[in-house]
Amino acid sequence: MSAENSATGAGTGTDPNPGTASAVLPPLHCLRLLAPGPPRLAALPTGTPVWLVSRHADVRKVLTDQRLGRSTLYAPGAPPVSRTPNLLDDPSSMLNIDGAEHQRLRRTVQRAFTPRATARWRPWVASVIESLLNELIDQGSPADVVAGYTRPLPVAVISRLMGLDGLDGKRLAHWSDHALSTSAYSAEAIRTAMDEFAAFGADLIAERRAAPGDDLVSGLLAAAAETPGITEQQLVSLVIGLVVAGHETTMTSLGNAVVYLLGDGRDAWGQLASDERSAAAATEQLLRAVPLGDADVLPGLLRRAVEDVEIGGVLIPAGSVVAASTDAANTDPSVFTGDLLTELFSPLAGPMLTFGAGPHHCLGAWLARMELELALHRLARRLPSLRLAEPADAIGWRRGLLTRSPQSLQVAW
Repeated sequence: MSAENSATGAGTGTDPNPGTASAVLPPLHCLRLLAPGPPRLAALPTGTPVWLVSRHADVRKVLTDQRLGRSTLYAPGAPPVSRTPNLLDDPSSMLNIDGAEHQRLRRTVQRAFTPRATARWRPWVASVIESLLNELIDQGSPADVVAGYTRPLPVAVISRLMGLDGLDGKRLAHWSDHALSTSAYSAEAIRTAMDEFAAFGADLIAERRAAPGDDLVSGLLAAAAETPGITEQQLVSLVIGLVVAGHETTMTSLGNAVVYLLGDGRDAWGQLASDERSAAAATEQLLRAVPLGDADVLPGLLRRAVEDVEIGGVLIPAGSVVAASTDAANTDPSVFTGDLLTELFSPLAGPMLTFGAGPHHCLGAWLARMELELALHRLARRLPSLRLAEPADAIGWRRGLLTRSPQSLQVAW
């Protein structure tokens, strides 16, 4: 999944009553969910004014309209959008480039993440899942399902895809937490970690140039060699971005889904175990309705208007920062009328926007879907009596990051 798509949730803003959605989710997933409505003016934690866009049609327009882009967020003189630097703030990264240059960079990696390519990885992803479940069960009940399952699974998958066998998981977690930090670490600590991470990426590129293999990094370098204009800094940014996005948001989604399914959604556990088709339907609904982002961090996917643009009947002036809340859009009652308790195994009533839309649509969407579908189905099948071993309100959550998921989760069977 895309690193940008982790930066969702409802911001604190300056609007004294921005509105909250009806309680379709426990507050432990999202501290506050913006109620869909017309664009309204609030403020980012930096104090920069921001237009909050929350209705499904309006959010989709923000993400697909070429008059609203990412690159101008970091143009000279642009107002600050984050208090401390993080992975999303690199002006040279594919995330923050628009137009033809963005498409040129995107083509170097997008072939590796098509539905057909992802389908070829399904058998070995399933084998990784079964190995982790064997280890979890062998450890005995109770156990920490985050440490034993929801965290190591996406790390193992992206490590294999990128040829990173033997990568220190603690080292990767350190880099990822700093890369997506908002308030958890100081600016100096983040810069130090990002320098180390960039050095890792540069060394990896040098290794694969010297000895190419059958992995994503080697494929990226081969495609880049045929694409003029791609800088070394952009290659490093692509590599470390793939490492983070390839595991962080999937880990977050999986951990949050397990919390929901062992809590409010416990009645669905048996059907989830029954077949992969049910698990696939549930995965779509969970991706739609369970937020990835910390509700107090960012109000949505950020864009900046390059000219005046009308959104939902409101004129957004040129130069304005706009936040498209995909979380709010995914619960817009004009599109989605049910909730997870009643619709978990039903087809989506409309297109969800969890993976974004338009030119910056998440490259890893199909991989994330496949990992979540298999992980939830196999977990429910192997452990039909799985239950929370602690009260839901005692769960410790990762805070101060762009993503929000359980730090640990004690379960029993």
